[in-house]
Amino acid sequence: MASSSANLWVLLGLGLAGILIMTKKLKRTVRADFGAFIERLQLLPPPQPAPPKAPHPLTGLSFAVSDVFNIEGFITGFGNPDWSRTHDPATRTCHAVAALVDGGATCVGKTVVDDMALGGENKHYGTPTNPAAPARVPGGASMFHIRIMCMFNLQNITGIDTDGGVRLPAGNCAILGFRSSHGTVPLSGVIPVSGSLDTVGWFAKDPSVLRRVGHVLLQIPYAAQRNPRNFVIADDCFQLSKVPADRVTQVVIKSIEKLYGRQVLKHQNLSDYIKLKVPSLKSFSVLQANGDGRSSPLRLLANVMHIIKSHEFCQNHNEWINTVKPTFDPVISAQIPEVLDSTDADIEKCHTIRSELRSAINALLKDDGILVIPTATDPPPKLEAKEIFSEEYLIQASTLSSVASLSGCCQVAVPLGVHEKCPVSLSLLARHGGDRFLLDTLQVMYASLQEQVDTASKPNVSSKAMTNEESADMAKEKGNQAFKEKQWQRAIGFYTEAIKLNGSNATYYANRAAAYLEIGSYIQADADCSQTIDLDKKNVKAYLRRGTAREMLGYYREAMEDFGYALVLEPNNKRAAQTLERLRKYFSSS
Repeated sequence: MASSSANLWVLLGLGLAGILIMTKKLKRTVRADFGAFIERLQLLPPPQPAPPKAPHPLTGLSFAVSDVFNIEGFITGFGNPDWSRTHDPATRTCHAVAALVDGGATCVGKTVVDDMALGGENKHYGTPTNPAAPARVPGGASMFHIRIMCMFNLQNITGIDTDGGVRLPAGNCAILGFRSSHGTVPLSGVIPVSGSLDTVGWFAKDPSVLRRVGHVLLQIPYAAQRNPRNFVIADDCFQLSKVPADRVTQVVIKSIEKLYGRQVLKHQNLSDYIKLKVPSLKSFSVLQANGDGRSSPLRLLANVMHIIKSHEFCQNHNEWINTVKPTFDPVISAQIPEVLDSTDADIEKCHTIRSELRSAINALLKDDGILVIPTATDPPPKLEAKEIFSEEYLIQASTLSSVASLSGCCQVAVPLGVHEKCPVSLSLLARHGGDRFLLDTLQVMYASLQEQVDTASKPNVSSKAMTNEESADMAKEKGNQAFKEKQWQRAIGFYTEAIKLNGSNATYYANRAAAYLEIGSYIQADADCSQTIDLDKKNVKAYLRRGTAREMLGYYREAMEDFGYALVLEPNNKRAAQTLERLRKYFSSS
């Protein structure tokens, strides 16, 4: 009897322990899901202009911003509770946020940024889960954004990139991240980290969204799209990466050859080029003292960048730090020395190096060149790994990102699948001021890059040769799957492949038109629907989709005709009937 009683108590104890463990896990899950917003809010765009004027360019997009951007009426927290406690709410909304809202997007909140936007794991607010590699850090000053984007299906998040704060988390979390050229997006209303390095960056899951946001933030005028005439593959940079070079370079080389031809490819040892074109780097004594005197040019650039960043950060915030004596995350304390060792002459030499590097990168790429490098040398470190707190890690992590940060050029991080359970990311760089060119190039290349990744990661389906029709149908099915997953550009790429293999199938054009509508490419959707109708006069979906595209383009009478044709084919089609009635009411009252 005593034994049975003891066993009962053991079982009850184990059950209670299990409940406590599950409760703890549940709390952790809730925190990970909903602890990423520092402030939930809603900034609504202005009303849509009346037809026939085109809708706002960012209509339908929602976004969040890092908590370094001022929003009127809200305290900008800078990732530190002592900063929030000692600062008043902003009196004006910063330029970048205002531009996105005026462009038609809805701001839904401010996201937690790491402590003073200086990187690492934020011990004040906790580190969210990396959706692409849960056991590893998201990384970078904007690390909290990626989790929110995946959780809440936001289409854009805006952050600040000083030394990789947008590019590195984008690479770590398998998403697109764009760093604009220094000075192209006004930083008024943004808490500065390092004024000569800071620039606005943004994330998106789709290149067309990345591009749309870029056109608004950069105020890019209309211009004909240009094809790259020169791709520079930095072979030595890929040798630094832990991912096998062929795993990435072959993907990008095959994509470039397919789209632009082999003649545009050029291989370059970037370290040798920098050594030749940035002579001030060689004689910089402070940098030499940090190593053995034989550091690689890329590593020396990372040192230069961190000296500039520390110097300017202290200039901006030392008075507040000395007055408030705030509590910092350990990794941040290591970056904020009480007394800077660098002299004015050292800082001046750093600025000379930066100027020489910009001239060198601009000369290498000119107006129509793209530099191809890995986004980072190493995979994201594991959570709470000791190396995160070391100076060596900070330098190594920013070795490749220092090229764009110091030269001021634009860069986009592009996901390229997975290697050993960690995301792989490639970066494309264009000269300073080449932002539109880079965004356009990404738009063209993205689907092809993802197609090459799929090909490289999968064994041959079968040794049996397939007909063009069978191959086309397989590509269509891949496109349908990508469409279901809301990967619109990948879907377009697969449907395009199907059309190339079998251009007489109306379904392929109709499906691609649907994907084009999702990304706002209404002219292309119109053309695909017209091709569908040429092949299949009774395709109701084609009339509906072309009508939608023409309505968005402002061709209202043509849209009415399409919805009318759809009703002839399907008299009970509610969508066609309702849209046609709405358009008729507008024209009868105008």
